[in-house]
Amino acid sequence: MTKETAASTAQMRKGVLELCILRVLRQGEAYTSDIVAALQAVDLLVVEGTVYPLLSRMKNADTLTYRWAESPSGPPRKYYSMTSEGETVLKALEASWDQFVDSVNSLSTAPKI
Repeated sequence: MTKETAASTAQMRKGVLELCILRVLRQGEAYTSDIVAALQAVDLLVVEGTVYPLLSRMKNADTLTYRWAESPSGPPRKYYSMTSEGETVLKALEASWDQFVDSVNSLSTAPKI
């Protein structure tokens, strides 16, 4: 993989990260490490340093909320969950994503110009 391809792939992943986080949280509340692990489990190579700022933006946009819970070891942890606004945003993002994927895929079968 060239540097350019790697950079493009990274940009594509960043572009859909909010959708992916909302899909993870559709399953129920999760700690940041759990969110990262779920994304990594499906080959979306992300690190907590990438996810934390996005979680903050999503919280500020009222798509997520969190609660503090005591940890068996270390400081309390934030557990994130989706708000009703987050559910609305998720539906809109999924519709946009489906349309985008269909459009990109249709180029594979488009007649030559």
